[in-house]
Amino acid sequence: MRLLRTPDDRFTDLPGFDHPPLYADIEDPEGGVIRIGYVEAGPPDGPPVLLLHGEPSWSYLYRKMLPVLGAAGLRAIAPDLVGFGRSDKPADVADHTYARHVEWMRVFAFDALDLRDVTLVGQDWGGLIGLRVVAENPDRFAGVVAANTGLPTGDQGMPAVWWAFHDAVQKAQVLDIGRFVQSGCKTHLSDEERAAYDAPFPNEMYKAGPRAMPELVPATPDNPATEANRAAWETLTKLEVPFLCAFSDSDPITEAMGPILRRRMPGAAGREHPTIENAGHFLQEDAGEQLAQEVAHFVRELP
Repeated sequence: MRLLRTPDDRFTDLPGFDHPPLYADIEDPEGGVIRIGYVEAGPPDGPPVLLLHGEPSWSYLYRKMLPVLGAAGLRAIAPDLVGFGRSDKPADVADHTYARHVEWMRVFAFDALDLRDVTLVGQDWGGLIGLRVVAENPDRFAGVVAANTGLPTGDQGMPAVWWAFHDAVQKAQVLDIGRFVQSGCKTHLSDEERAAYDAPFPNEMYKAGPRAMPELVPATPDNPATEANRAAWETLTKLEVPFLCAFSDSDPITEAMGPILRRRMPGAAGREHPTIENAGHFLQEDAGEQLAQEVAHFVRELP
């Protein structure tokens, strides 16, 4: 697997994101070493919160949440998925599979950082990957926050707006990462903020990850990840791990998943699930401080 690494100078002077970069080298199950970039906020001995981003963003998406979580005494950890942010980038689309992304995050969280009693916060692909990690390693988790995400199996259809995004990525000769992020926000991103989302990708060679992810979503029952996701549902719907749904009020891509998760996850029963208002798909951009407060309250109330 050929890996690319974004030059460090691409990440200088990013607005609102002065966290020093941290790195962990992980063993790829198929051989070789991959460097994962991440940032942290809060005390090292605080309750760990694993913040997983989605497509096509990176840990910059959590810049409004990190200070709030850190001030609440939590150890907030925001890694970049492999192929995104400061993490190494497999150069070929075929190098990216759903199973590999799950394993890469498992190795990062448990083998590299040895996190225990962790709360997952997953949005978009951060939930698709994170919920699989929870299902396959339930003893490591104290809680789950699902925010504009789900765990598709292909047994139900995906919304038209998702297919429009899928097709746009497939057809684009040049992927405009900043524009895609802006399209999922209700707030207006400044030119500098859009440039920050573009920063990990100096040119099209670096964008195999963003190009691969839509095709990896189990949108049909014959997808290679369908059976593993069905197995994850089977496990998750028997777990008593506390589960919070914090979906926004304006995300046509994931809005149907919120009620399903609230109904089917045992740890969601009897819990008040907030709706993050005036926020789109990337609710961390539109209402990051509010979402962080909900996460902090949830973690403080855990047994």
